Amino acid sequence: MPTIDLTGKAAVVTGSGRGLGLAYAHALAAHGASVVVNDIDEAVAEQAVTSIAEAGGTAVAEVVPVGSAEAADRLVSRAVEEFGRLDVLVTNAGILRDKVLWKMTDEDFDAVITTHLRATFTCARAAAVRMREQGEGGTLVLVGSPAGQRGNFGQTNYAAAKAGIAAMARTWSMELSRANITVNAVVPVAATAMTETIPAFAPYVEALRNGEPLPDFLRKGEGFGTPEDCAALVPFLASDAARGITGQCVGIGGDKVALWSHPQEIRTAYADGGWTSEALADAWSTSVGAEPQTVGIPAPKTPEA
Repeated sequence: MPTIDLTGKAAVVTGSGRGLGLAYAHALAAHGASVVVNDIDEAVAEQAVTSIAEAGGTAVAEVVPVGSAEAADRLVSRAVEEFGRLDVLVTNAGILRDKVLWKMTDEDFDAVITTHLRATFTCARAAAVRMREQGEGGTLVLVGSPAGQRGNFGQTNYAAAKAGIAAMARTWSMELSRANITVNAVVPVAATAMTETIPAFAPYVEALRNGEPLPDFLRKGEGFGTPEDCAALVPFLASDAARGITGQCVGIGGDKVALWSHPQEIRTAYADGGWTSEALADAWSTSVGAEPQTVGIPAPKTPEA
């Protein structure tokens, strides 16, 4: 079994004061990387740094809301100033502003797009510039979601941002390959403040908070666990063991890891000279439309169900 050793590497993890981001930061530090912790709450960020130091790791805090080019430059510059380089970027920061389409405001949409999609772009751009200057390769780990893979009711903004992040990973994996910079999206499923809002998960998240373990039907069947269960994927993708892995969307949660497929054509039909509207209506149900694709995140299958 290979050893995952990130000694000498420097990482930036956005939104890493708590939850999944904190778990990613701890996992990177535990494998030897020095970490820039980012959050918008100074006290939360400093507490995260303290917890990493107490566990034997190295970290500093950079308190700034992500989204702007200036914030991205600050994060990259902090890594270089403190640790002399940047090798790993994890774009984890995120917020929710859930509403159905006809109730979602411009502000609801823009806030989520800025924090998830624009921040992923600006931070990745700043990191790519630095990594290309260093000439030693690097790792971009973009954080996606099942909502971005399949859509989710009430999450126009979030699902669109996460779908865009998956597309960015595929695009940047091609653009940065010559610089030996890998780009992958992780698709985590974990007990967090976000998933606690899902009624089927809520009682189990509460039980976990009270020290009770998650049952196997969640950990295995649903791939649902703790933030720490998702964290191992990030040091692996940042390591030499994963240098050949790029442009992928990898799901992880509980006891489960999975590779998501890229969108692709599944059925085709042809008409000599091209299709008319009438011909499409006549052929649809017996040709390309014979097995329409499902949408949405499947409801958890609890024992009670």
